[in-house]
Amino acid sequence: MANQDDFFKKVVAHAKEYGFIFPSSEIYDGLAAVYDYGQLGVELKNNIKQYWWRSMVQMHENIVGLDSAIFMHPRIWKASGHVDAFNDPLIDNKDSKKRYRADVLIDDHIAKIEEKVEKEVEKARKRFGEAFDEAQFRSTNQRVLDHQAQIDSIRERYASLMNDSDLAGLKQLILDLGIVCPISGTRNWTDVRQFNLMFATKMGSVIDDSDTLYLRPETAQGIFVNFLNVQKSGRMKIPFGIAQIGKAFRNEIVARQFIFRMREFEQMEMQFFVRPGTELDWFRHWKEERLQWHLALGIPADCYRYHDHEKLAHYANAATDIEFRFPFGFKELEGIHSRTDFDLSRHSEFSGKKLQYFDSELGESYTPYVIETSIGVDRTFLAIFSHSLREETLEDGSVRTVLGLPAMLAPYKAAVLPLVKKDGLPEKAREVQHMLMRDMMVQYDEKDAIGRRYRRQDAIGTPFCVTVDSDTLADGAVTVRHRDSMQQERVAVDSLRQYLMERL
Repeated sequence: MANQDDFFKKVVAHAKEYGFIFPSSEIYDGLAAVYDYGQLGVELKNNIKQYWWRSMVQMHENIVGLDSAIFMHPRIWKASGHVDAFNDPLIDNKDSKKRYRADVLIDDHIAKIEEKVEKEVEKARKRFGEAFDEAQFRSTNQRVLDHQAQIDSIRERYASLMNDSDLAGLKQLILDLGIVCPISGTRNWTDVRQFNLMFATKMGSVIDDSDTLYLRPETAQGIFVNFLNVQKSGRMKIPFGIAQIGKAFRNEIVARQFIFRMREFEQMEMQFFVRPGTELDWFRHWKEERLQWHLALGIPADCYRYHDHEKLAHYANAATDIEFRFPFGFKELEGIHSRTDFDLSRHSEFSGKKLQYFDSELGESYTPYVIETSIGVDRTFLAIFSHSLREETLEDGSVRTVLGLPAMLAPYKAAVLPLVKKDGLPEKAREVQHMLMRDMMVQYDEKDAIGRRYRRQDAIGTPFCVTVDSDTLADGAVTVRHRDSMQQERVAVDSLRQYLMERL
């Protein structure tokens, strides 16, 4: 765990040093859990959003896009249940005066027991070598079985308490597990109470309760209230989807782990409207399709796993998370939910407008059911960035830092480097840069020795370095260096654009 903590610190430091992510308002000592995307970060972030948009909208003729406003009528949040039920169970430590989410304290306690299991497995793996049968060891070793029984018991009790919204029971579980405040080290806890996560603000010049607005805590409701607008103007037939990328805001008390949990964040959501009775088939379809989207990035499958929900939200009849192995363990990356007809029915009730669809095949009107896929842009950024960062020891004993981003997501696709700053090489390199920049992001760099420039491009994830040398002026070819293998090959300038595009 200590090694993972050290690695996570390197991730955060690397992101800042190379212009990916900065603490927001840093010259004023920052603002907790708010971050700015730097010159390279905004490119990577935009590439992630474009990859999602193309696969979700461009590649599906029955899914269209939307960009709804952040400010919405306050009754929307009453209808959605956010005013009454969008709460986190919070508990304070009386000695440190720090506030925690009760569920996070319990999850962290479970994670510590899981670490003990993994340590037992690793010790056995070293002891038995190639003959080690992990599955058999996990099912027969008494220490592992005891730890697993402890985990199962806590989870069962925890799920029951969460389902019953038993706040007193949550506090008692925290006490029974001996959970202490990480700062004070004491168990001097207050009662658990609910805290609403929405940011409230005011609109207009008259100050009274009627003008209270909320910064949206999710982007989904903007899709639901535009269901009829999109369906009628686009002549959409069920099944069809509406996709949206946008900012959302949550007053997280326990915002932590860099950009994993922030108060201002960005979501990529798609709501897929289906005929009632078909929703679970579509749920399974999108569950599989969304995992394939992640795997298409080339990140190993063992970095992902499904986590089916034990406690379903009030609107759902099926729900699962796609979890990713972050440096701090497996955590939610994307949620797929079967939301039934809850949202459209509630908005019909609160607005007085019928949000129904006339199905010409059935000859009847009904309120569609909804399958939701919701993924955080920032979490996806962190997942890809942290997985891609590595250090490699080379044959000469030196160490290089590589950000092995998927080529299609890399901020710069190529760097054009004149070998020296004389003999007409910079001018020729500029020609090559201008030839490529219409099709891709390209960086020009002539400072420092060529080896140092290669290392700099490795560290920011540039897949290809194009070096212009004295031979280029004679044979019309450049040297293309591959980031991951460090292999080099000569490519004719006339063929360079096609060469790179094929590999991107």
